[in-house]
Amino acid sequence: MPDENSVALVTGASAGLGAEFCRQLASCCDVIIAVARRGERLLGLADELAGTAEVHCLEADLASIEGVALVLEAMRQKGPVRFLVNNAGVGSLGAFVDSAIDSQRAMVSLHIDASISLCRAAIPFMQAAGGGSIINVSSLGSLVISKDIAVYGATKAFLNYFSEALHAELSSSGIEVQALCPGFTHTEFHDAFGEAFDRERIPETLWMTAEAVVAESLTALGSGQVMVVPGEDNREIARSGLQRQLASLQ
Repeated sequence: MPDENSVALVTGASAGLGAEFCRQLASCCDVIIAVARRGERLLGLADELAGTAEVHCLEADLASIEGVALVLEAMRQKGPVRFLVNNAGVGSLGAFVDSAIDSQRAMVSLHIDASISLCRAAIPFMQAAGGGSIINVSSLGSLVISKDIAVYGATKAFLNYFSEALHAELSSSGIEVQALCPGFTHTEFHDAFGEAFDRERIPETLWMTAEAVVAESLTALGSGQVMVVPGEDNREIARSGLQRQLASLQ
């Protein structure tokens, strides 16, 4: 967990995992920079956490160059950031060939370009401070190859490799890096899929709450574990997926 009097920056903070990261970090961070596209949701979160942490709301679209620039400036003004959660994300469901290329490119910009930009900006200050924490929110979908999420899964797989390599580069400087790979979580994430995704087809045992996912993520900090898959059922799925991939190479 971060030290008291530290500053956290959480993207995708208007709902789901992002909002829950803000809630659980509020007790140990004086300042939280909450970033999302939906400004009114951020104001509601700030009201909720008033008296626990100072929340700075920043309405920005991290799929755009302008949005990333706004966040970088906020980091300069309100930082240094000791705790960075790259959580902003979108999903898509459907065959790649049938998907609009602009939406797929926007996903790459959001998941990859924004994440590496914020990491690059935060790390020098973490090094100067003698430590810090970075959580890149990936997905169980990055560990189990599946059709209809080609670009989504690939961008999340990038975050896994990036986090592992970054952890190796920075471990001696006291900076820890985590790739959080949640499975099905009760958030608004799947709403965008409409009728293409039927929640009822997923066994209830595979669903987790945002509270439980974030708690496992934060508990794992300090353990040296980079890849964090919350939930025993999800860990078993990840192990099985890896075994199938290794078998295909033989």
